[in-house]
Amino acid sequence: MKKDIHPDYRPVVFQDISADYAFLTRSTVQTKDTIKWEDGEEYPLVKVDISSQSHPFYTGKQSIIDTAGRVDRFRRKYGKKN
Repeated sequence: MKKDIHPDYRPVVFQDISADYAFLTRSTVQTKDTIKWEDGEEYPLVKVDISSQSHPFYTGKQSIIDTAGRVDRFRRKYGKKN
């Protein structure tokens, strides 16, 4: 490989904020946040909205995440007319 052209491939913690779940893997993603992991080391942290612990396909549960009334606006605009 050529030197100094590839991104830094390092351990990174991904944290699912909706399911309180985190896992350590390797990635090239850039982040400013860090977290102290179970092994006592500090790793870069990436916060994600959905992971396999909170996605309906994997959990079998349907949940609606309402962000600033988006679901209500959608239902008013496209909902069934009486």
